[in-house]
Amino acid sequence: MREEASPDPETLAPATSDPARTPTEPEPRAITKPGSRPAAAPPRRRWRRERGSQTLAPTRPRATAGGGRAPGRLLALLALVLIGVALYAINETFQPLNGEGRGAVGVSVPEGADAGRIGEILEARGVVDDGRFFSLNATLTRRRGKLRPGDYTLPRRLSNGAAIEALIRGPKVKAVETFNLSIPEGRSARETARRLKGTIDGDYLAATRSPAKLRRARRLGLPRGAKTLEGYLFPATYELPRGTTATELVDRQLAGFADNTAKLSYSRPKRRQLTRHDVLIIASMIEREVQLDRERRLVAAVIYNRLREGIPLGIDATIRYATNNWTRPIRVSELEQDGPYNSRTRRGLTPTPIGNPGLASIRAATRPASVEYLYYVVKPGSRGAHAFSSTDAQFQRDVARYQQAREDSGGQAP
Repeated sequence: MREEASPDPETLAPATSDPARTPTEPEPRAITKPGSRPAAAPPRRRWRRERGSQTLAPTRPRATAGGGRAPGRLLALLALVLIGVALYAINETFQPLNGEGRGAVGVSVPEGADAGRIGEILEARGVVDDGRFFSLNATLTRRRGKLRPGDYTLPRRLSNGAAIEALIRGPKVKAVETFNLSIPEGRSARETARRLKGTIDGDYLAATRSPAKLRRARRLGLPRGAKTLEGYLFPATYELPRGTTATELVDRQLAGFADNTAKLSYSRPKRRQLTRHDVLIIASMIEREVQLDRERRLVAAVIYNRLREGIPLGIDATIRYATNNWTRPIRVSELEQDGPYNSRTRRGLTPTPIGNPGLASIRAATRPASVEYLYYVVKPGSRGAHAFSSTDAQFQRDVARYQQAREDSGGQAP
């Protein structure tokens, strides 16, 4: 406990207001009757001498630590912080220092996209710095409803206001040369990287492992800790400006995935305790196994049923993904070597998708057929169709027919 300072012994005594008594005379004492209490002494006060005068005035009490000054300082600091935040928000929203941008990049604004979604697309393509402030600008200036869909060619690093004006004017004749790039459904990132050599600038595989891209994909279902965007690189034909980089292509693919899967329902997978990422893993297997659209939901049902029964999936495409072999026959040693991608020796799903499925396979993975099939094998002479079965006995008969047809064709797939 801190002690209070004692009165200064040299402090002047107060001047008397009685002219008949001199300062040297003793102060008269109050007389009290026996048994009565003495009158309370007046509170002691400190005095100060005014300049040029003998008049003494009471001094103001000094502020102690933790007194009135601290709240004032806190309020002042809070005001500065609020002013700083407001200035930052105004600058980021209206960007008075941003110019008319540089370079050119293709942007596709889908029908029905609101200002928030458009902001995300523009941010992903590098047209604006932050899609949230783009949306805020459009809201504050009452231009949200005037943004028009279509295919644009826009400069990078536009101010939010300039980007809004461009989207209000609508698509124009393209000012830069573009080309079409087709990425097939089901291909892995490594396969796509080989296909892109000499087509775009930059390292495609490195772009698919970028921490910034991985963080963005978490909103789409990518689990924390994932090291690759496998499964989220939406396959499609993209119209790209000449000079497009690998990073820009990955941005387009992530945007394509978000746009195409936004309206899918995941209610059935959730009832089976499957996440959106699990659905993508299943869809990537369907994409590799199926050649006929009518069979997608049937293969999805087989995978769901095997997961329910705790039976290994037995899909050899998972081994091909692990060995990066999509052409030569799988060796017996590869089939027998245990590992997280060997769906013959392991139960459950692989750690990641084994490729990047298209919308039809993703939709089938969310809505498997209501059948009890547990097996399928290629049906000879059917151009890719499969024979499905619910019992091992029927499956063995289907396998025998397949093996016989293969033998008859000299070891070639029938």
